[in-house]
Amino acid sequence: MGGDFAPANEVEGAVEAMRSLDSSHFELVFVGREKDIKTELAKHDTSDLNYSIVHAPDVVSMKDDPAMAFKKKRQSSLFQGIDLHANSYVDAFVSAGNTGAVMSVATLALGRIKGVSRPTIGSFLPTTGEGFTLLLDVGANVESRSKFLYEFAIMGSIYSRQIRNIENPRIALLNIGEEASKGAENVVRAYELLESSSFNFIGNIEGRDILTNKADVVVCDGFTGNIVLKFAESFLTLFKAKLRAFADKAAINKLIVAAMRPVLKRVLKGLDYQDYGGVPLLGVNGVVIIGHGSNSARAMKNSLLLAVDMVQKQVNKRIENAVNPPSLTEYSYEN
Repeated sequence: MGGDFAPANEVEGAVEAMRSLDSSHFELVFVGREKDIKTELAKHDTSDLNYSIVHAPDVVSMKDDPAMAFKKKRQSSLFQGIDLHANSYVDAFVSAGNTGAVMSVATLALGRIKGVSRPTIGSFLPTTGEGFTLLLDVGANVESRSKFLYEFAIMGSIYSRQIRNIENPRIALLNIGEEASKGAENVVRAYELLESSSFNFIGNIEGRDILTNKADVVVCDGFTGNIVLKFAESFLTLFKAKLRAFADKAAINKLIVAAMRPVLKRVLKGLDYQDYGGVPLLGVNGVVIIGHGSNSARAMKNSLLLAVDMVQKQVNKRIENAVNPPSLTEYSYEN
């Protein structure tokens, strides 16, 4: 109920997801205001779909403090949905609501995967090659010890291998230089940990390298990652503004921009977040997918399909096995 277009896009996307899955092995549980959900469901043919509804009268808005969702809005769709997951009534939870609230409630209600110090949330950034780079962390942890950075890298690598089908994901640390000795002490120690691991660590990269397809997973603290993400998100706005300004200067410019439109549409299509829907909250003891508040029905469908994929491929179990190797205990994580 917390998305910008809830529950219309959520219901439509869910119906599309159910139609693409085997209904005998898949059930979708709508959590929210029952009357509103039924109104949206009535707009679609649901006669052969396997679903149920859990009534939750409260709504956590985008402006609500994350802690409020846990303390004062326990009848919200957000809290009730995660609670169903925590009590094993459902295998995954998907939301386009308040990101901070989802992260807060999920961490408190589900707990962390054994061996994981901090959950992390990432974002997909386009690259000069095919596909996207997964940037971790983008705001869940403002400060990160070396152990946290190591774990983000491992979780990102496993996710990329299992869900994005990248056989040997390239992991990089975001730093102010490529040398192993560069950066703060926690980053230097994270470098040492990753270098001694069995994962495909390619070393440090700089900010200019993120979009050049050098790495499949780029790791940094949440403070840095959030700034990078917000800056990257502003580029498309700048590009469109520059095109508009160019077109407004002369009639011939308008014709040039119009002629370019089919090409631009095809090029920019690869930047559409709706193709992957949402991103996982990695490290919690459950499957939680967080989408944009403005998620379209297509993005919601893809978020749900991602949740199913993560459950079926046992991503969390693989993460637990990877972050608990015996050799890890010999390191000190004070930084």
